[in-house]
Amino acid sequence: MTPGTAAIEIVNDRFPRGEFRAVILDFDGTLSLLRRNWQDVMIPMMVDLLANTNTAETRDHLRAAVEEFVMRLNGRQTIYQMMQLCEELRTRGGNPLTPLEYKHQYHERLWKSVGQRIEAVRQGRVSREQMTVPAANQLLKRFQAADLEMFLASGTDLVYVRDEVEVLGLSEFFGPRVYGALDDYQNFSKAMIIEQIMCDSGASGSSLIGVGDGYVEIEEVKKVGGLAIGVASNEETRRGINDWKRRRLIRAGADIIIGDFGCQEELCRLIGLV
Repeated sequence: MTPGTAAIEIVNDRFPRGEFRAVILDFDGTLSLLRRNWQDVMIPMMVDLLANTNTAETRDHLRAAVEEFVMRLNGRQTIYQMMQLCEELRTRGGNPLTPLEYKHQYHERLWKSVGQRIEAVRQGRVSREQMTVPAANQLLKRFQAADLEMFLASGTDLVYVRDEVEVLGLSEFFGPRVYGALDDYQNFSKAMIIEQIMCDSGASGSSLIGVGDGYVEIEEVKKVGGLAIGVASNEETRRGINDWKRRRLIRAGADIIIGDFGCQEELCRLIGLV
């Protein structure tokens, strides 16, 4: 399977169709590949910290434990993963720093690769298309043509999200409707954004589409009766399905699974947008 030829897997065919008014989209791994392989930074960092406690666990055991909670919390603000890290450290007799301090440490490490990718795009050495999930731009144009209001909600810090949306040339689709993590983490969640969309527009949950590669946005959209499209993107190759993501998205309640947006014409027909 190559970019532009993604297949559609229907997990639940009893999903709402046609009368949609708004779309909420995740960013990293759903539209953007600027932060691909973030797991390869976060997980080893946490394993190292846990290994330096008094635990007798092997590194393999620690890695499995860390991977479970990191990916379970994927889609929520990064601070929640760091809060869980602190709990894991305390359980093993450690004396952790604050979750915010660990979040800043993680961002410093991650930025070494993310910053290079952003500069490469800005300087024209790498195209925007290479740093986005295939055909993402085309799908957003279809949503725009269908007069759907689009909201971007990311677990990454808002200051970074706004900048990276601009770098990838996606600002026109979202305008001010870009949301991201705050140091005051209790004032942001994807559930809060969904509630705000429904309250401000007077729309029912069944008129909402959720698109994402993480557990959280899929689960929250299904809670209100919306259509959940799981994006099991392979961030490394930009083609095919990431089977681990696929399994997680299905467990979260995704109605439809895709690997990228090359199927956008067929997808829009399926959900009643054309």
